Amino acid sequence: QVQLVESGGGSAQAGGSLRLSCAASGYTYSRYCMGWFRQAPGKEREGIAAIYGGDGRTYYGDSVKGRFTMSQDKAKSTLYLQMNSLKPEDTAMYYCAAVFGPYSCYSGNWRTTGIMDYWGKGTLVTVSS
Repeated sequence: QVQLVESGGGSAQAGGSLRLSCAASGYTYSRYCMGWFRQAPGKEREGIAAIYGGDGRTYYGDSVKGRFTMSQDKAKSTLYLQMNSLKPEDTAMYYCAAVFGPYSCYSGNWRTTGIMDYWGKGTLVTVSS
């Protein structure tokens, strides 16, 4: 049974940092494109970062590029999202998700929520000014 479990959310001041984790289980981690998404109140879910488990290549959306860093520990089947220089507009529920194969990562389709096969339940990040 595939499981994705996010953790690390919480509250931060603008300019601060948080580190999210996503523990994956129940499938071969290295064969999946893994993504981080977020959804702010009243807004659509947004793909913000992705990594292909097989080669560790990372991809970022424009809203987080230069501030957020995605990484992985393949031995632990865990991915991370280091979030620096946080802004109030980063306030959202953050989700990790997975889709089989590298192509969604390589093509940029990872940004599309409908592409993903599996989702975690999310972790809440609140950034105050």
